[in-house]
Amino acid sequence: MRTAVVVVNWNRADLTTAAVRAVLDEGTADDVIVVDNGSSDDSVAVLRQALPDATVVARGDNGGFAAGANTGIRHTDADVVVLLNNDAVPAPGFVAALRDHLAHAGPEVAAVTGRIVLAGRWTVLPAGAEPAPDARVLRDHDGRRWTPSADGEVRLNSTGVRVDRDGNGMDRDWFAPVDRVADVDVFGFSGGASALRRTALDDVGLLDESLFMYYEDTELAWRLRRRGWRVEHAADAVVEHDHSASSGVQSDLFVFRNARNRIVVALWHAPWPTVARATVRTLVRGLRRLASGRTRREARLVLAAFADVAGTLPVHLARRLRETRRASVPRRRVDPGA
Repeated sequence: MRTAVVVVNWNRADLTTAAVRAVLDEGTADDVIVVDNGSSDDSVAVLRQALPDATVVARGDNGGFAAGANTGIRHTDADVVVLLNNDAVPAPGFVAALRDHLAHAGPEVAAVTGRIVLAGRWTVLPAGAEPAPDARVLRDHDGRRWTPSADGEVRLNSTGVRVDRDGNGMDRDWFAPVDRVADVDVFGFSGGASALRRTALDDVGLLDESLFMYYEDTELAWRLRRRGWRVEHAADAVVEHDHSASSGVQSDLFVFRNARNRIVVALWHAPWPTVARATVRTLVRGLRRLASGRTRREARLVLAAFADVAGTLPVHLARRLRETRRASVPRRRVDPGA
């Protein structure tokens, strides 16, 4: 199976160079395509000089991760397309593991998602403790706060994507022990370390560029599932991920797009009870934060996301109808929590 690797860059040629060099050193990929997403710095020149064995495609604007990835996918006719985040460094054999898993999987398997390990070591902050100045802090699904620590533990970032009953798309096994054995079957793939079968993309289409970034892999997983395709996890396809190094985990972009796209993707694909919970909980979260006065900037972004969806509701309802007509599997038969 001819295999291409696509990496999207935006103003971080240093990260992208490290990721792509690891792919080139492995030597498995038939094509390695770097898409520069309208960088405002000298990324294109730097990448072309540093990566002569890769194809660097320069977009004129930043259309978001989905547009950048789609540009790369369209630039190759490979049977398998591997998507790799530019802030993720693959272990030796990563591309081969994804390709071989897909080659030996059933023809109904559309995508294989890798094992993403968080870079560095992490430790739990005790309740009430304050992190060191400028320290990064991430929360796990149970609300515990983790911060980098030299004597901490290595933890997982993702073994795929699942969606909870409130429409929240999330990494499966987020902050789980690194030796966690994950189920092969999973609802969706992580767009940062996965392989997609060309025939599946021909069937359902590429990533939705209107989402710009965040939830685009979850949305594509919904389309795949509702057309009868499946997603699997390959534990031997490993990358180390510097989480949110290229976008910022609590940037304004993240807060707005994450809230907006959660509701939008639920509107397009999820059963109505999930749509209702996603909508109400997003609105309540924004109002509570606004009332508390502690996170008003974040609250305004969440409420702006809600207003954006409400103002374009007819468009989203029309999309829901189109997706219903295209689907071969009813919504109620899709288990997004797998």
